[in-house]
Amino acid sequence: MPLYTLRGPVVHGRHKGTAVGMPTANLTPPPDRPLPPFGVYAARVRVGDAAYIGVTNVGCRPTVDDVPVPTVETYILDFSGNLYGKEITVELIAFLRPIRKMASLADVKNQVDADSRRARALLADCAE
Repeated sequence: MPLYTLRGPVVHGRHKGTAVGMPTANLTPPPDRPLPPFGVYAARVRVGDAAYIGVTNVGCRPTVDDVPVPTVETYILDFSGNLYGKEITVELIAFLRPIRKMASLADVKNQVDADSRRARALLADCAE
């Protein structure tokens, strides 16, 4: 059972992840319900009839910007394609770690790679 589920169209972000080879699918946080605790989660992502494993950041992005507005952005493993405007479902399955500021985007990428390995191990049977 998911800890939290979000559905919605993928919106444009700042494209910082794309610049380092880890594009994210950004969803607008729902204004009418609270977000789960800020952090990084292993996620199951539904795109149409397909399911993927993802790593989702919920909250602020201290390495990228100082904007206090929380975001929900998911790096979808083994997916390539344009999702802008398409409806996806992100199910947060397991909390991986708290958010922390890193020295560079390269450090973020290295951490997301490690998070991806953990998510893949936790959710190996969730992708179709």
